[in-house]
Amino acid sequence: MKNQLRVLRAERQWSQGDLAERLGVSRQTVNAVETGKYDPSLPLAFDIARLFGRRIEEIFEHDGHH
Repeated sequence: MKNQLRVLRAERQWSQGDLAERLGVSRQTVNAVETGKYDPSLPLAFDIARLFGRRIEEIFEHDGHH
């Protein structure tokens, strides 16, 4: 699943660790979501959307390969 996480994070000059801390997850989780290796759980997707003030579908884009 494609996502805008890295872009949104960079706009705020947050490291992956900063974002992980704000979301209550590990930096490895943030990295895996950013690189598309891991799709976030729905609660985590909502938390991410809320943190950035966006709708989930503005951040995550289903690419149709799954």
